[in-house]
Amino acid sequence: MKETGILENNEVRWAENVVLVDGDYIDRVAFDLTVNFERMLERRIPQADLAHWLDCVALDGGVREGDNETQVIFLHRKDRLANFNPSDYNDINGMAFKDNLGEFAMSAYKVEDLVSTEDFFTQTLDLVLGAEEVKRIVLVPDAEHYISSVKHSLRNTSKACTVLSMQPFTGGNCRQEILGYSLMSALGIKSEEISSRT
Repeated sequence: MKETGILENNEVRWAENVVLVDGDYIDRVAFDLTVNFERMLERRIPQADLAHWLDCVALDGGVREGDNETQVIFLHRKDRLANFNPSDYNDINGMAFKDNLGEFAMSAYKVEDLVSTEDFFTQTLDLVLGAEEVKRIVLVPDAEHYISSVKHSLRNTSKACTVLSMQPFTGGNCRQEILGYSLMSALGIKSEEISSRT
């Protein structure tokens, strides 16, 4: 990974593709999947590969092979993603990696006590939606708690939007994908293992 930045002349430089993630939520889901699948598969599940997960998320959102730029924004209260590698937001913030889907530039912003995660997420989403350069948005909110606020923000957008959640939801001006599939792939859980246990 290399160091990167999205600020140019104190202004945000947006990429064409943006992935906005509730970091505490994905860490909690990864933990739950790890516990459940360790019991089912009777083996240790390693930490999720963060770069692999972001590739899966980008693919779910419609990014295809090529020289793409994808900006990944993590919003978080905790200091680390305990179930991912790398895990420390200080190590993740300002770093980038490049693969067959292009470059992924990562930034992390702590949710302070003055604002709720829901408000911070939707305010950040509104900024992204207002950025002319952004064409595609992939969202990983805590859909169990504030999907209605996310749907409200997306109601009038013409941008290509995809929301990843553990359960389907009704309405919303967006595509939906199941979050569990990308996390299972990043955790190294293969469908053949599961089918052999059923």
